[in-house]
Amino acid sequence: MPLRRYNSLTLGLLFITDHTWPYNFYSLPTLRYLMAQLLTSQRDVETVGSKGVIKRSEYVRIITGALYSLDYNMTADLLQEESRIPLDSPELKLLKKQVLDGNWEESVKTLCTISLLDKATRSLASFLILEQKFLKFLRMDNNVLDALNVLRKEIVPLGINLNRVHELAAWIISPSGYRNTDQDAKSANSDILKKLLKLLPPSLAIPPTRLESIVEEVLDLQRGACLFHNVFDRDLSLYLDHQCGRGRLPSSIKQILQVHTDEVWFLQFSHNGKYLASSSKDESAIIWQVMNGGKVSWKHTLIGHQKPVLTVSWSPDDSQLLTCGKDEVIRRWDANLGQCLHVYEKTAVGFISCAWSPDGRVILAGMTNKSFSLWNVNGAELDCWGENTLMLSETTITHAGDMIAGIFRGYTIVFLDWEDKRCRKLIREEEVITSFSLSKDNKFLLVNLTNQEIHLWNLEGYPRIVARYKGHTRSRFIIRSCFGGCEEAFIASGSEDSQVYVWHRRSGKPIQALDGHSGAVNCVSWNPVNIYMLASASDDGTIRIWGPDPRMDQYGLGFESSRWR
Repeated sequence: MPLRRYNSLTLGLLFITDHTWPYNFYSLPTLRYLMAQLLTSQRDVETVGSKGVIKRSEYVRIITGALYSLDYNMTADLLQEESRIPLDSPELKLLKKQVLDGNWEESVKTLCTISLLDKATRSLASFLILEQKFLKFLRMDNNVLDALNVLRKEIVPLGINLNRVHELAAWIISPSGYRNTDQDAKSANSDILKKLLKLLPPSLAIPPTRLESIVEEVLDLQRGACLFHNVFDRDLSLYLDHQCGRGRLPSSIKQILQVHTDEVWFLQFSHNGKYLASSSKDESAIIWQVMNGGKVSWKHTLIGHQKPVLTVSWSPDDSQLLTCGKDEVIRRWDANLGQCLHVYEKTAVGFISCAWSPDGRVILAGMTNKSFSLWNVNGAELDCWGENTLMLSETTITHAGDMIAGIFRGYTIVFLDWEDKRCRKLIREEEVITSFSLSKDNKFLLVNLTNQEIHLWNLEGYPRIVARYKGHTRSRFIIRSCFGGCEEAFIASGSEDSQVYVWHRRSGKPIQALDGHSGAVNCVSWNPVNIYMLASASDDGTIRIWGPDPRMDQYGLGFESSRWR
């Protein structure tokens, strides 16, 4: 086509798209592609959607790319034909074919005809292709000189990635580093093409999963904006904008468990969500079983303590349970049989807290003399240190097993190194700390305070408070809180006003106060597997199991059936 047919508008467009326009001016296929895009946008509806913000050409190209990624190749071809909006420019199509065929010399030439590349991108893409050209010569017998010429005359002048240039030069002397590969040429070329396309601007080479990325981002935004979000990702749908109602949260009393004969101080679900353990002022602990359908039934009553049982702790595999008597001993039980396996005790010293190491081989104990001790499961004391902790200290071991956490001197939580017991992290509050709990990923810490506040700390990097929760009451007793729900998106806590409080974790907004107990609610535990099940323990001597209210199940999830298990 004669050059005089291109008007000033065309020349201006070509000049703007690439500062190397004098070279690309003679790239007529690229110019035809740009003009086709321009004419298409002028002829057809420029945008789609009610708000007019989605460019039609981009929309169609992204759909075409998605069809190819799903292997609907014929449909993708038909869409391009009918819409007259090609996914790739002629040059990019040619470049893809040349790379897959291993035609590296022609690939470089084609790359130089693409006008939408800046200098940096062109250099990076050229380097990737020329490296393959270099290796092709190097793999051939008696072609070392050709490989050297490619390196010296084509790769080095690009002036980038000098470390890689040195590696390539070393292979000329010792070629064993690159020859030991089992990857066939077709597969290797396909990998090179994927790397090459990632270097090109998205307007030229649309990522094959672009549509999926857009949809996933929208779902993430909707999920994040949903105050009551408590549903697994597998239950999300594209058919409607996502919005949970209160019906997806535990808000209705499903069961009242009344076997303890005195105040219930502590309870905790097992890691697999199949059991619940509780401890009481009546000097006993009980193991409950979570049946199919969500019903909780009595399994074992653990008798042996001579004083009220403060806390319980499940072993990592849920096969054993620790119970800690107040100022007394720690007992280890077989959770399946309900039999006591060992009693841990120390002369003239009582225990007040207990925890397992992640491997289940070591037991951490807090003692009445304000110190910590480590025991193996057979009862041998391995270590004992510190005399500066609060007497009613909380103790735990991080999931990685590298740190021990405990309340120190009332206002501070210290994370000590497992090996040398030196301080690794420090959490300091202005009010007295009564209890704390770690998130599943150990990245966040929930701290209960005497001033009727709960603080959420981010432990990554320098520890900092990221949320505060208020509304519950606490004046005399230790009140415990927990993480819970889908991806631990909620915070639940007991309260001395006989209610269970639930907050949205990220925003700190109160969501609901559950009424049902007749005494102070000392502890709550959210089932880690069944995100719709919450348990609460109270001074009224009962345990209440909370679940979704079917009257609020506006989405018809049927919590009374399989989803309540």
